[in-house]
Amino acid sequence: MMKKNKDIKIKNKEQKQFDKGQVFVKIMAGILAFMMILSVSATLIYSLI
Repeated sequence: MMKKNKDIKIKNKEQKQFDKGQVFVKIMAGILAFMMILSVSATLIYSLI
């Protein structure tokens, strides 16, 4: 019984860390995508001037 509870707690901790990592990756991907869109639009505007 005790071992099962420990296993469940460890799994929950691992999942929380994984979720935090996933959130970080998604935020970084969003920032990078925003920067790419910004740079493309800046390049287009610069080339039109």
